[in-house]
Amino acid sequence: MNPTEPWYLPVADEVAIFEAAWRQRLPVLLKGPTGCGKTRFVEHMAARLFRAGEGARKRVAPLVTVACHEDLTATDLVGRYLLKGDETVWIDGPLTRAVREGGICYLDEIVEARKDTTVVIHSLTDHRRVLPIDKTGEMLEAHPDFLLVISYNPGYQSVVKDLKPSTRQRFVSLEFGYPALAAEAEIVAHESGVDPALALQLAKIGEKVRHLREHGFDEGVSTRLLIYAGQLITSGIDPRRACDAAIAHAVTDDDEVRQAIVDIVDVLLP
Repeated sequence: MNPTEPWYLPVADEVAIFEAAWRQRLPVLLKGPTGCGKTRFVEHMAARLFRAGEGARKRVAPLVTVACHEDLTATDLVGRYLLKGDETVWIDGPLTRAVREGGICYLDEIVEARKDTTVVIHSLTDHRRVLPIDKTGEMLEAHPDFLLVISYNPGYQSVVKDLKPSTRQRFVSLEFGYPALAAEAEIVAHESGVDPALALQLAKIGEKVRHLREHGFDEGVSTRLLIYAGQLITSGIDPRRACDAAIAHAVTDDDEVRQAIVDIVDVLLP
Protein backbone atom coordinates (compact mmCIF):
# COMPACT_ATOMS: atom_id res chain seq x y z
CA MET A 1 0.00 0.00 0.00
CA ASN A 2 1.15 3.54 -0.74
CA PRO A 3 2.43 5.11 2.51
CA THR A 4 0.33 8.22 1.87
CA GLU A 5 -2.91 6.23 1.94
CA PRO A 6 -4.90 6.12 5.19
CA TRP A 7 -4.52 2.56 6.48
CA TYR A 8 -7.57 0.33 6.16
CA LEU A 9 -7.96 -3.42 6.71
CA PRO A 10 -10.52 -4.94 4.30
CA VAL A 11 -12.91 -7.35 6.01
CA ALA A 12 -14.88 -8.55 2.97
CA ASP A 13 -15.20 -7.46 -0.67
CA GLU A 14 -15.93 -3.79 0.08
CA VAL A 15 -12.81 -2.53 -1.75
CA ALA A 16 -13.65 -4.46 -4.93
CA ILE A 17 -17.30 -3.32 -4.86
CA PHE A 18 -16.33 0.31 -4.33
CA GLU A 19 -13.76 0.19 -7.14
CA ALA A 20 -16.36 -1.32 -9.49
CA ALA A 21 -18.84 1.41 -8.50
CA TRP A 22 -16.16 4.02 -9.14
CA ARG A 23 -15.45 2.68 -12.62
CA GLN A 24 -19.16 2.94 -13.47
CA ARG A 25 -19.57 6.19 -11.47
CA LEU A 26 -22.33 4.63 -9.40
CA PRO A 27 -23.17 6.49 -6.15
CA VAL A 28 -22.39 4.53 -2.98
CA LEU A 29 -24.23 4.24 0.35
CA LEU A 30 -22.33 3.03 3.43
CA LYS A 31 -24.43 1.63 6.28
CA GLY A 32 -23.12 0.71 9.69
CA PRO A 33 -22.76 1.61 13.38
CA THR A 34 -20.74 4.52 14.60
CA GLY A 35 -16.99 4.03 14.81
CA CYS A 36 -16.85 0.90 12.64
CA GLY A 37 -14.58 2.36 9.95
CA LYS A 38 -16.88 3.92 7.33
CA THR A 39 -15.08 7.24 7.20
CA ARG A 40 -11.63 5.65 7.22
CA PHE A 41 -12.75 3.40 4.36
CA VAL A 42 -13.80 6.40 2.26
CA GLU A 43 -10.52 8.19 3.02
CA HIS A 44 -8.58 5.08 2.03
CA MET A 45 -10.52 4.60 -1.19
CA ALA A 46 -10.19 8.26 -2.19
CA ALA A 47 -6.41 8.11 -1.81
CA ARG A 48 -6.26 4.71 -3.52
CA LEU A 49 -8.32 5.78 -6.54
CA PHE A 50 -6.62 9.13 -7.08
CA ARG A 51 -3.00 8.28 -6.28
CA ALA A 52 -2.13 7.31 -9.87
CA GLY A 53 -4.34 9.92 -11.53
CA GLU A 54 -2.99 12.03 -14.35
CA GLY A 55 -4.02 15.29 -15.92
CA ALA A 56 -7.19 16.65 -14.33
CA ARG A 57 -7.01 14.27 -11.40
CA LYS A 58 -3.78 15.84 -10.19
CA ARG A 59 -5.56 19.17 -9.79
CA VAL A 60 -8.48 18.05 -7.67
CA ALA A 61 -8.87 17.26 -3.99
CA PRO A 62 -9.73 13.55 -3.94
CA LEU A 63 -12.19 13.87 -1.05
CA VAL A 64 -14.62 16.50 0.20
CA THR A 65 -16.31 15.47 3.46
CA VAL A 66 -19.47 17.06 4.87
CA ALA A 67 -20.60 16.14 8.39
CA CYS A 68 -24.38 16.39 8.09
CA HIS A 69 -26.49 17.89 10.87
CA GLU A 70 -30.06 19.01 11.41
CA ASP A 71 -29.34 22.61 10.44
CA LEU A 72 -27.60 21.69 7.17
CA THR A 73 -29.41 23.36 4.27
CA ALA A 74 -29.27 22.86 0.52
CA THR A 75 -27.58 26.26 0.35
CA ASP A 76 -24.81 25.00 2.64
CA LEU A 77 -24.14 22.18 0.17
CA VAL A 78 -24.64 24.03 -3.11
CA GLY A 79 -23.37 27.55 -2.37
CA ARG A 80 -24.49 31.13 -1.85
CA TYR A 81 -23.91 34.70 -2.86
CA LEU A 82 -21.70 36.63 -0.45
CA LEU A 83 -20.61 40.24 -0.24
CA LYS A 84 -16.97 40.73 -1.17
CA GLY A 85 -15.98 44.37 -1.01
CA ASP A 86 -18.51 46.30 -3.04
CA GLU A 87 -19.76 43.35 -5.07
CA THR A 88 -21.75 40.19 -4.61
CA VAL A 89 -19.93 37.01 -5.62
CA TRP A 90 -21.05 33.42 -5.88
CA ILE A 91 -19.22 30.95 -3.61
CA ASP A 92 -19.51 27.24 -4.39
CA GLY A 93 -20.54 24.97 -1.52
CA PRO A 94 -18.66 21.70 -0.90
CA LEU A 95 -20.98 19.61 -3.06
CA THR A 96 -20.80 22.02 -5.99
CA ARG A 97 -17.02 22.23 -5.66
CA ALA A 98 -16.68 18.45 -5.93
CA VAL A 99 -19.16 18.28 -8.83
CA ARG A 100 -17.31 21.02 -10.67
CA GLU A 101 -13.71 19.95 -10.02
CA GLY A 102 -14.01 16.18 -9.54
CA GLY A 103 -13.31 13.95 -6.56
CA ILE A 104 -15.43 12.10 -4.04
CA CYS A 105 -18.04 14.05 -2.07
CA TYR A 106 -18.80 12.19 1.16
CA LEU A 107 -21.96 13.19 3.03
CA ASP A 108 -21.49 11.62 6.46
CA GLU A 109 -24.62 10.67 8.43
CA ILE A 110 -26.93 11.91 5.68
CA VAL A 111 -30.10 11.26 7.73
CA GLU A 112 -29.08 14.02 10.12
CA ALA A 113 -29.62 16.59 7.37
CA ARG A 114 -33.01 18.15 6.70
CA LYS A 115 -35.25 16.19 4.33
CA ASP A 116 -35.44 19.03 1.83
CA THR A 117 -31.64 19.11 1.74
CA THR A 118 -31.20 15.54 0.55
CA VAL A 119 -33.44 16.12 -2.48
CA VAL A 120 -30.71 18.23 -4.04
CA ILE A 121 -28.53 15.16 -4.60
CA HIS A 122 -31.12 13.17 -6.58
CA SER A 123 -30.17 14.48 -10.01
CA LEU A 124 -26.54 13.52 -9.31
CA THR A 125 -27.43 9.89 -8.60
CA ASP A 126 -28.88 8.78 -11.92
CA HIS A 127 -27.94 8.95 -15.60
CA ARG A 128 -28.16 12.75 -15.63
CA ARG A 129 -25.27 13.41 -13.22
CA VAL A 130 -26.17 17.09 -13.03
CA LEU A 131 -26.55 19.60 -10.22
CA PRO A 132 -29.12 22.36 -10.79
CA ILE A 133 -28.05 25.60 -9.14
CA ASP A 134 -31.26 27.61 -8.93
CA LYS A 135 -29.67 30.82 -7.69
CA THR A 136 -27.34 31.10 -10.69
CA GLY A 137 -29.51 29.36 -13.25
CA GLU A 138 -26.69 26.90 -13.92
CA MET A 139 -27.23 23.24 -14.78
CA LEU A 140 -23.83 21.91 -13.72
CA GLU A 141 -22.71 18.64 -15.29
CA ALA A 142 -20.64 16.47 -13.00
CA HIS A 143 -16.91 16.22 -13.66
CA PRO A 144 -15.95 12.77 -15.04
CA ASP A 145 -14.09 12.09 -11.79
CA PHE A 146 -16.96 13.00 -9.47
CA LEU A 147 -18.49 10.36 -7.20
CA LEU A 148 -21.13 10.80 -4.50
CA VAL A 149 -20.87 8.73 -1.32
CA ILE A 150 -23.24 8.95 1.64
CA SER A 151 -23.40 7.13 4.98
CA TYR A 152 -25.76 6.59 7.87
CA ASN A 153 -26.20 4.49 10.97
CA PRO A 154 -29.28 2.22 10.73
CA GLY A 155 -29.09 1.68 14.50
CA TYR A 156 -30.40 5.19 15.03
CA GLN A 157 -33.27 4.96 12.57
CA SER A 158 -36.58 6.45 13.62
CA VAL A 159 -39.75 7.66 11.99
CA VAL A 160 -38.24 11.13 11.94
CA LYS A 161 -34.71 10.17 10.87
CA ASP A 162 -34.70 7.54 8.18
CA LEU A 163 -33.47 7.38 4.61
CA LYS A 164 -36.36 7.62 2.18
CA PRO A 165 -36.69 4.78 -0.36
CA SER A 166 -36.59 7.41 -3.10
CA THR A 167 -33.08 8.28 -1.93
CA ARG A 168 -31.86 4.85 -0.78
CA GLN A 169 -32.68 3.16 -4.08
CA ARG A 170 -30.35 5.48 -5.98
CA PHE A 171 -27.23 3.99 -4.40
CA VAL A 172 -25.10 0.88 -4.44
CA SER A 173 -25.11 -0.18 -0.77
CA LEU A 174 -22.23 -1.51 1.32
CA GLU A 175 -23.00 -2.71 4.84
CA PHE A 176 -20.37 -2.32 7.55
CA GLY A 177 -20.27 -3.89 10.98
CA TYR A 178 -17.70 -4.29 13.69
CA PRO A 179 -14.85 -6.55 12.49
CA ALA A 180 -14.38 -10.14 13.57
CA LEU A 181 -12.21 -10.62 16.65
CA ALA A 182 -8.88 -11.28 14.93
CA ALA A 183 -9.36 -8.45 12.43
CA GLU A 184 -10.39 -6.00 15.13
CA ALA A 185 -7.33 -6.93 17.18
CA GLU A 186 -5.12 -6.27 14.16
CA ILE A 187 -6.77 -2.89 13.63
CA VAL A 188 -6.40 -1.90 17.29
CA ALA A 189 -2.74 -2.95 17.33
CA HIS A 190 -1.94 -1.04 14.14
CA GLU A 191 -3.80 2.14 15.05
CA SER A 192 -2.88 2.40 18.73
CA GLY A 193 0.56 0.84 18.91
CA VAL A 194 -0.23 -1.66 21.68
CA ASP A 195 1.28 -5.12 21.38
CA PRO A 196 -0.80 -7.80 19.60
CA ALA A 197 -1.61 -9.67 22.82
CA LEU A 198 -3.07 -6.58 24.50
CA ALA A 199 -4.85 -5.61 21.28
CA LEU A 200 -6.54 -9.02 21.30
CA GLN A 201 -7.70 -8.48 24.89
CA LEU A 202 -9.14 -5.10 23.96
CA ALA A 203 -10.94 -6.67 21.01
CA LYS A 204 -12.36 -9.33 23.35
CA ILE A 205 -13.58 -6.57 25.66
CA GLY A 206 -15.33 -4.97 22.71
CA GLU A 207 -16.93 -8.27 21.74
CA LYS A 208 -18.19 -8.92 25.29
CA VAL A 209 -19.52 -5.38 25.75
CA ARG A 210 -21.52 -5.69 22.54
CA HIS A 211 -23.22 -8.72 24.03
CA LEU A 212 -24.70 -6.75 26.93
CA ARG A 213 -28.16 -7.00 25.41
CA GLU A 214 -29.72 -7.98 28.72
CA HIS A 215 -28.89 -4.50 29.99
CA GLY A 216 -30.69 -2.87 27.08
CA PHE A 217 -27.34 -1.82 25.63
CA ASP A 218 -27.86 -2.10 21.89
CA GLU A 219 -25.11 -0.06 20.27
CA GLY A 220 -22.07 -1.53 21.99
CA VAL A 221 -18.55 -0.11 21.93
CA SER A 222 -17.01 1.03 18.67
CA THR A 223 -13.68 -0.04 17.23
CA ARG A 224 -12.73 3.64 17.46
CA LEU A 225 -13.11 3.59 21.25
CA LEU A 226 -11.03 0.42 21.53
CA ILE A 227 -8.31 2.24 19.60
CA TYR A 228 -8.63 5.21 21.95
CA ALA A 229 -8.15 2.88 24.92
CA GLY A 230 -5.04 1.45 23.25
CA GLN A 231 -3.66 4.92 22.59
CA LEU A 232 -4.14 5.91 26.22
CA ILE A 233 -2.27 2.77 27.25
CA THR A 234 0.64 3.52 24.90
CA SER A 235 0.75 7.00 26.48
CA GLY A 236 1.36 5.45 29.89
CA ILE A 237 -2.16 5.18 31.33
CA ASP A 238 -2.92 2.04 33.33
CA PRO A 239 -4.89 -0.37 31.07
CA ARG A 240 -7.88 -0.60 33.42
CA ARG A 241 -8.07 3.17 33.81
CA ALA A 242 -7.73 3.58 30.05
CA CYS A 243 -10.66 1.23 29.48
CA ASP A 244 -12.68 3.04 32.13
CA ALA A 245 -12.15 6.41 30.43
CA ALA A 246 -12.32 5.34 26.77
CA ILE A 247 -14.95 2.60 27.03
CA ALA A 248 -17.03 2.38 30.20
CA HIS A 249 -17.61 6.11 30.75
CA ALA A 250 -17.63 6.90 27.03
CA VAL A 251 -20.48 4.61 26.04
CA THR A 252 -22.98 4.99 28.89
CA ASP A 253 -24.12 7.04 31.87
CA ASP A 254 -26.00 4.08 33.32
CA ASP A 255 -24.24 2.92 36.48
CA GLU A 256 -25.39 -0.69 36.07
CA VAL A 257 -24.15 -0.95 32.49
CA ARG A 258 -20.90 0.80 33.36
CA GLN A 259 -20.27 -1.64 36.21
CA ALA A 260 -20.95 -4.56 33.86
CA ILE A 261 -18.28 -3.17 31.50
CA VAL A 262 -15.83 -2.72 34.37
CA ASP A 263 -16.42 -6.36 35.37
CA ILE A 264 -15.65 -7.48 31.80
CA VAL A 265 -12.43 -5.45 31.81
CA ASP A 266 -11.38 -6.90 35.19
CA VAL A 267 -11.83 -10.45 33.90
CA LEU A 268 -10.09 -9.99 30.54
CA LEU A 269 -7.17 -7.74 31.37
CA PRO A 270 -4.17 -9.36 33.09
